[in-house]
Amino acid sequence: MQVREGGLGDPQVEALLHYHRTEAHASTPTDNAHAMDSAALSAPGIRFFSVWDDDELLGVAALRHLDDTHAELKSMRTHPDHLRQGVARTILGYLAAEAQSSGFRRLSLETGTAPMFDPANAMYELYGFVDCDPFGGYPPSEHNRFMTLEL
Repeated sequence: MQVREGGLGDPQVEALLHYHRTEAHASTPTDNAHAMDSAALSAPGIRFFSVWDDDELLGVAALRHLDDTHAELKSMRTHPDHLRQGVARTILGYLAAEAQSSGFRRLSLETGTAPMFDPANAMYELYGFVDCDPFGGYPPSEHNRFMTLEL
């Protein structure tokens, strides 16, 4: 497994991002689904990462700069063919280390509360993320869960 910075525009990456957004919107009301497309993920202040096994995409995620001490984990998604193989743990560890080495002292995320998010939420909890108040302009909602990790 190799984590690489970049990958937006690659057909495999674009297909996984489309899948991610489609599934998020299918399980969460539109106003509460915050999955980003590649145009949004290429905005200033966002660093995009992809995980590969040779030429095969395993997963994606991004780091969004919120302020000088706070970053957000965005659009983390494992390819459905590679679930339960450690891809998410690998990219989460990599991005947490990347955030810390970039000077951030806190890493936060917004996720869903529908049952499809249960495995991700359990992984975040095991990694040490705890529930927090909404951040970064997100509105509070019963459909969203906000979590943070002190780095």
